[in-house]
Amino acid sequence: MTKIINLRQARKQRDRDAKRTVGDANAAKFGEAKPLRQAREAEADRAARAHEAHRREDGEQGD
Repeated sequence: MTKIINLRQARKQRDRDAKRTVGDANAAKFGEAKPLRQAREAEADRAARAHEAHRREDGEQGD
């Protein structure tokens, strides 16, 4: 025998789940603590500078 469900309750639960998914994504995106975010950004800047420092000058020719 099939299970009888209340369509109104199912719709509301589906909407709650969708909002929870969006909220979790926002928490991951914006919920990082400021010191952790600053450390991550500083590490990315350091890596970019190190990468840029190894760039060849325009006048050099590679053999």
